[in-house]
Amino acid sequence: MQREAMRRSGAMTLVLTAHGSKDPRSAANARAVAGDLARMRPGLDVRPAFCELNTPSLADVLRDLPGGAVVTPLLLANAYHARVDIPAQIARSGAEVALARVLGEDPRLVSLLRQRVTDLGVSRHDDRVGVLVAAIGSSDPRANARTRQVAPQLLARTSWAGATTAFVTRPEPSLAEAAGRLRRQGARRVVIAPWFLAPGLLPDRVREFADDAGIELAEPLGAHRLVAETVLDRFDQALASSAGRIAA
Repeated sequence: MQREAMRRSGAMTLVLTAHGSKDPRSAANARAVAGDLARMRPGLDVRPAFCELNTPSLADVLRDLPGGAVVTPLLLANAYHARVDIPAQIARSGAEVALARVLGEDPRLVSLLRQRVTDLGVSRHDDRVGVLVAAIGSSDPRANARTRQVAPQLLARTSWAGATTAFVTRPEPSLAEAAGRLRRQGARRVVIAPWFLAPGLLPDRVREFADDAGIELAEPLGAHRLVAETVLDRFDQALASSAGRIAA
């Protein structure tokens, strides 16, 4: 099998697979993360790919693989693209590859989101602060439930008054309703923490709301070392799992 041959040779490619967007900043961020991965893991072949809207597509990258690969989603939620789209594209390609888990609510990413909030000049010891976690919603309630876990985790090692979640693509609660909830819970200063990997059209929608409401908005997670570390962790887990199945 191709996997057995590549395991013996050590040849392996990390296919960093992002959602894709009409906003060029999103693709640029994915390519920046790919660059970080290559620098952090010298010798690893890292190739960015996109589910849609940007090039190269995942299908094109899979067709051009020199050997085996782990398709590693640059996605936060285990929603449609992770559960349906990427596996379907892999199946249609006929490529013999492993598929890694999404990044999810990894403690490193939650820590980075907390850092993005403190970058606004927010003290971790300010008990007047309420944090609104703005995220992309899913039609899958299980994915939304996992994303909601970010807000309470964000409060660890802080004295903030509270944190709550609003999904930009779902009707309830709206950003305004979520901000109002925090104020009713005692927050006198509300800030928005965007649970997004990159700038783009949806983050811009959050920025428009923040500007109109006079609420401070932190930066997305972006191409940060902790994002790259989490991607490599998912890659290594998938690689170890694939090798274990081969050995068995």
